[in-house]
Amino acid sequence: MNSPATREPLPINGALDGLEVDGLLKDMFGAAIATAQPALRVPDFLPQPPRGRTIVVGAGKASAAMAKAVEDHWAGPLEGLVVTRYGYAVECERIEIVEAAHPVPDEQGLEAAERLLRLVSGLSADDLVICVISGGGSSLLPLPAEGLTLRDKQEINQALLASGATIAEMNCVRRHLSAIKGGQLAAACFPARVVNLIISDVPADAASDIASGPTVPDTTTCADALAVLRRYEICASPAAIALLEKGLTETLKPGDPRLPNIETHLIATPQLALEAAATKSREAGIEVHILGDAIEGEARDVGAVMAGIAKQVSRRGQPFRAPCILLSGGETTVTIRGDGRGGRNVEFLLSLGVALNGEPGVFALAGDTDGVDGQEEIAGALLRPDTLERARERGIRESERLENNDAHGFFQALGDSVITGPTLTNVNDFRAIFIAAQHGDLSRSR
Repeated sequence: MNSPATREPLPINGALDGLEVDGLLKDMFGAAIATAQPALRVPDFLPQPPRGRTIVVGAGKASAAMAKAVEDHWAGPLEGLVVTRYGYAVECERIEIVEAAHPVPDEQGLEAAERLLRLVSGLSADDLVICVISGGGSSLLPLPAEGLTLRDKQEINQALLASGATIAEMNCVRRHLSAIKGGQLAAACFPARVVNLIISDVPADAASDIASGPTVPDTTTCADALAVLRRYEICASPAAIALLEKGLTETLKPGDPRLPNIETHLIATPQLALEAAATKSREAGIEVHILGDAIEGEARDVGAVMAGIAKQVSRRGQPFRAPCILLSGGETTVTIRGDGRGGRNVEFLLSLGVALNGEPGVFALAGDTDGVDGQEEIAGALLRPDTLERARERGIRESERLENNDAHGFFQALGDSVITGPTLTNVNDFRAIFIAAQHGDLSRSR
């Protein structure tokens, strides 16, 4: 990960003397990403080769790396097609890798989705389809339901991203306006055996919400999708509304006879990533507490709540004694009201900073484990006790930036963005708050 200018070790007393807090937080973020790498996670879940063909299909930001891991550990004949985000391709010899747009879909993704369906058509019960699925697959497989266009999907997707809807709500809409999601890709594979290898990027690890569930059954309905559009006042095309109102785009439900031969493995999850980060903290001698792997809500609201918890730890030693680190994951949301670039991790972090208002001894890092926060090629950012002071010295007003949804601009101006590049995995958001043992003068970070 790229980092700001080199900083001196922080003057923390006792057992923490000489500890570079920035470095520890980045090491923890790196450990979360490393433990979810496909090369590490895929091999243990590969099935036995079939009597017939083996085809690998899939989509997501980690899907190309997952395909490479399958290929590296598969001795028999192998073919396939996987679509990933631009810049996330990994070269394979037997599996074709296609790049497409995320988070707003494009023609490349549309064409790839059409080809995926053709590739798995006409299979037999002797054949095996290995589906490699990760977050981002919803946008990368934008095949619209009959009667809709790619433009319809793009407009709805953009509106959902700015609405503040949860990932479960967004994907409910996406799969009910799709010709490939909501179990339809798996149905196209019938009667072949389907083995799903899935990296989770959603709260509660619901397989139907990861990439909108192209290879698993779904319990939500067209009526649910329509309710989401109305709840967030999203202006969808008349064609989309009509399809949902008539129930013409229903997904495949549990017990569907076209889905009898499906085996699903969650090979990496947000909880796994948080536990890896916690281990790194304990190795450094710092106690760590995982507050949850499925925290949702408006990013700025979550930031304010976490600031309250951090101050209680710092000032009262409750509910935990400092020094310690508070870890959390999940997927918050950002309702875009200003003309900033959004980004749920940096908005969380800026809200946290505003609420802490320079609280001595409190540092934080928040980032997306796929390396992209919102639509930016930036994973997240770092917050220090002197962050607001340094911003004000430059004439940057934190509250104005927060109201304008411009947290990316705020942290970039300070040189505090965290940039990883493509991580080739995606296990949702990572948030770590370091709380020192005492108030002291811990704000010096240069």
